[in-house]
Amino acid sequence: MRQPDPSPASTSSSAALTALELITRMVAALELTPMVAVCSVDRDGLVRFCNQSCATLWGVTVGQAMGRKMSDLLSHGERQAEHDMLMTELWREGRATPADDWLVRTAAGRDLWLYSAKIPVRHDGELAQIVCMDVDITERRQAADALQAAGTNFSQMFERSSDAILLLRDGVIEKANPAAVRLFCCKTEERLHGRSLDDFSPLKQPDGVPSAGVSAQRVEEAIRKGNSRYDWHYLDCEGQQFWAEVLMTSISLDHKHLFYVVVRDISERKRTEQSLHLAAQVFENSHDAILLTDHGRRVIAINRAYSAVTGFVPDDILGKPVSAFRSGLEDESFYREVWLSVDNAGHWQGETWARHSDGSLFPAWVNITAIRDSAGQVSNYMGIVSDITERKKTEEQTRHLAEHDFLTDLPNRVLLLDRLSLALAAARRSGEKLAILFLDLDRFKYVNDSLGHSFGDRLLREVSARLVRCVREADTVSRQGGDEFVIILTDIGNAERAAHVAETILRAVEQEYALDEHQLHISTSIGIAMYPADGADIDTLLKHADVAMYHAKQDGRNNCQFFSSEMNARVVERAGIENGLRRAVAEQQFELVFQPEVEIASNTVIGMEALLRWRHPELGLLLPERFIDVAQEAGLMIAIGNWVLQEACRQAQVWHEQGRLLIVSVNLSRAQFTHKGLLDSVGDALAASGLAAGCLELELTENILQDGGPRVTETLAALHKLGVRLSLDDFGTGYSRLGQLKDYPIDQLKIAQVFMNGGTDTTAIRTIIAMARSMHMTVIAEGVETNEQLELLRALGCDRYQGFLADATLSAAVGRVIDPPKVAEAASAPAPGHDPTLPAVPAADGR
Repeated sequence: MRQPDPSPASTSSSAALTALELITRMVAALELTPMVAVCSVDRDGLVRFCNQSCATLWGVTVGQAMGRKMSDLLSHGERQAEHDMLMTELWREGRATPADDWLVRTAAGRDLWLYSAKIPVRHDGELAQIVCMDVDITERRQAADALQAAGTNFSQMFERSSDAILLLRDGVIEKANPAAVRLFCCKTEERLHGRSLDDFSPLKQPDGVPSAGVSAQRVEEAIRKGNSRYDWHYLDCEGQQFWAEVLMTSISLDHKHLFYVVVRDISERKRTEQSLHLAAQVFENSHDAILLTDHGRRVIAINRAYSAVTGFVPDDILGKPVSAFRSGLEDESFYREVWLSVDNAGHWQGETWARHSDGSLFPAWVNITAIRDSAGQVSNYMGIVSDITERKKTEEQTRHLAEHDFLTDLPNRVLLLDRLSLALAAARRSGEKLAILFLDLDRFKYVNDSLGHSFGDRLLREVSARLVRCVREADTVSRQGGDEFVIILTDIGNAERAAHVAETILRAVEQEYALDEHQLHISTSIGIAMYPADGADIDTLLKHADVAMYHAKQDGRNNCQFFSSEMNARVVERAGIENGLRRAVAEQQFELVFQPEVEIASNTVIGMEALLRWRHPELGLLLPERFIDVAQEAGLMIAIGNWVLQEACRQAQVWHEQGRLLIVSVNLSRAQFTHKGLLDSVGDALAASGLAAGCLELELTENILQDGGPRVTETLAALHKLGVRLSLDDFGTGYSRLGQLKDYPIDQLKIAQVFMNGGTDTTAIRTIIAMARSMHMTVIAEGVETNEQLELLRALGCDRYQGFLADATLSAAVGRVIDPPKVAEAASAPAPGHDPTLPAVPAADGR
């Protein structure tokens, strides 16, 4: 039963095949189509490929044929010169010629008739090879000759022939044998009678040439030569197309030309030829490097892409076993597994190493497929090789980015945990110790805020480089984010060696950094946890190193601390305080007490400083030193500071409404001062309470002015414009530059309490008062405890004072201690010489 020609839909389906599927089918077609002998030759006429059918036809093996001239294997006899000219024309013009019959003699000495087609194959527009497809038609020619010689037996052979035979008179069918009726799918012979062969031809042949014109030429050729042989595309009575080989013989009878036409269905052969042509194009033009072997794994063909990828040309590799081109990196067991998989499953694919022609190696993805013949036996192997060097580089780069910090290129937390896991496993096996160093840079935020993040990034890169130089190659330096680093010291021996490395790091980090015109100084705090003493797993060791680092910060920074259980207990306590503070903010568990500020000349209370207390539900009333540092680190100072502002302003307004015109002082934290919402917070507190701005005094420390960033002057000017008073607290303990201080709108300097402890530092106090006078500032002394100190301050010209003496004087005058929450409601008694309308307050028990 004849199969229909490929439809447009099936052609589309074929186009959707992957290159691998198409090439596999091509190789199968080459080897599993015994009716077609296929070979390809290069410009020198050398055989570069032949299938088994071709080798059998020539009487040689595939290996014997490869690389030999085709003319040595197949002689075209008297027409050899014509054949050579045909090949020359093909290489010059690059266009396929019509198929033709050739009488040849093979290398084995056999005389054969071949129906031969030759197809040029191009690569990147350049003619690369000529594929020759031959069909042995010796038996058919002999049958045709016998038919012509049959004479009287013609009628019987006409009826019994398996080929369709038609008798044409005056161009129309007069007689058709049964095979013709079957071939043209006609129910009866009569449907053929009286019709011309052109009636069964499409308007155009597959090559686009009009059928009528070519048909007339074939008739003329038959009249001139006696017969004409050609391939033709027909339409049968059911409208189905098929390919046929036509032999038209002219017979002269009564000076008229009759024709008998033998038509043989060659649709299957044409499909094979089309498949082979398409596959040959794909094989030659594929971007994948393809290698084909025989069943003994000897190379019989490679395409251009294989040469481009590996550098091997056909002369280097054809006829040789593929094992001769191994990389040498994999052992024999690897290849045994590969070929076992190919033979059992029909294929194998995976990553391996391949070799260039110059001996260099490259990573490759290899796909090996076994091709089986009609008996199910392996006839060939096909390998597709892809150079994955760039892909490996991309994968490595992606992996590097995933495991390293983008800024410093140090291992990030992902890679740190992996290396720490390996280091711990090694330490458990060997019994050695290892150390985890947790580092946090001191004052790094100041660099970011004052100079910008670009300088901060440069500083981090320089710190990273110094850290790497401080450790061994086997150790790991990792950046965890921000200004935190973790270092793994493997096989450290003992804690003393870990401490030595930590001291080296401290000295390296504190060295000066020159970034453009800036000379920077920073330091670091280091926490150390040792395995196995401080923990046996990753999480515990990192946590304990972090705890130790926190205590290094608490201990003054720029030092290292080893972890201890006592440290951990304090950290647990700190965590409890932080959680309690968050509840305290939400539930308003805070209270204010007030410390009086007394004018020395009149002995009059002119203001109150608001001091924060936390009434803990379990621990009772807590002073700031128990919780203020935790609040700062937990980011709660904005919320707590705003509450203090609002409550202090509200209390001061209550006093004013009672006739007690007092200034209220509130301490600002660094977080509040640098927060962009400071002005709104102050304005909201004044508006909500109704307090006049001039009755609110904001106290700042020298460190806030120094570390407050580039907007210090702008912020101070805005607060001054708002009308509030500004006081510089703890003056004399910081690093204020006088030239800069006189440009700030500061109203008051507070002499630090340290100058009053253990007596008085008269010289320092006199200097501060003189300086304040020169800048038109009020001076107030803190921590005044004795009458002698007060008289000294009076003699030196100090304006005001605070401290135990002022508290005691007021408490004695009032005669009782007043509960802080009720301070606004308390009746007051005057201190000697001051207004009796002023409120009494309890003795302040801390700041």
